[in-house]
Amino acid sequence: MNLNFFDQFSSPSLLGIPLILIAMTFPALLLSTQNNRWITDRLSTLQSWFISLITKQLMMPLSNKGHKWALILTSLMLFLLLINLLGLLPYTFTPTTQLSMNLALAIPLWLATLLTGLRNQPSISLAHLLPEGTPTPLIPALVLIETTSLLIRPLALGVRLTANLTAGHLLIQLISTATASLVSTMPMISLLTLLVLFLLTVLEVAVAMIQAYVFVLLLSLYLQENI
Repeated sequence: MNLNFFDQFSSPSLLGIPLILIAMTFPALLLSTQNNRWITDRLSTLQSWFISLITKQLMMPLSNKGHKWALILTSLMLFLLLINLLGLLPYTFTPTTQLSMNLALAIPLWLATLLTGLRNQPSISLAHLLPEGTPTPLIPALVLIETTSLLIRPLALGVRLTANLTAGHLLIQLISTATASLVSTMPMISLLTLLVLFLLTVLEVAVAMIQAYVFVLLLSLYLQENI
């Protein structure tokens, strides 16, 4: 039984072919394509407004130099948001519950922000490793601590997203299993657990959106430090 709870996090396959690529590319099919018409439909208008709102929120902490990253950050935000929300549907697979995928997103983007700072302002980027006014005996220890905290940033991004989504999915499955088991024996308790399941599902929808936003927001803050 314990093993079945974690089966939902294993990558699905059909005839030995992993279906994770389909799960990752399917959200792109939900976005309507732009056309050259003067008057668009309501879905396109709502989509354009939502993308514009996300872009403004992500670009707010960045200077003008960081606005070149608007397309990358907004696309990543939409990608994570749609995958997280689609993963809450029954009989679906959430790729962002895989630590390997989250690290594959976090490490290259974090490294890109770091290399941008080392290329444009190497002295300022290296100065972050040693706070001003540090006593001489503490310099080696502080440099080591700051370097470790810098290198652990992509790991923290990936682990945070994976842990929050995995915990939410496990709680939903545990409570739904308890609800189904109590229907025949204790119907009143089953209704209570069903209410808890509904509230938890609403909470998980909020967590899915917040975690996608936090992931991209932290990347934008790392970028701001290096530009």
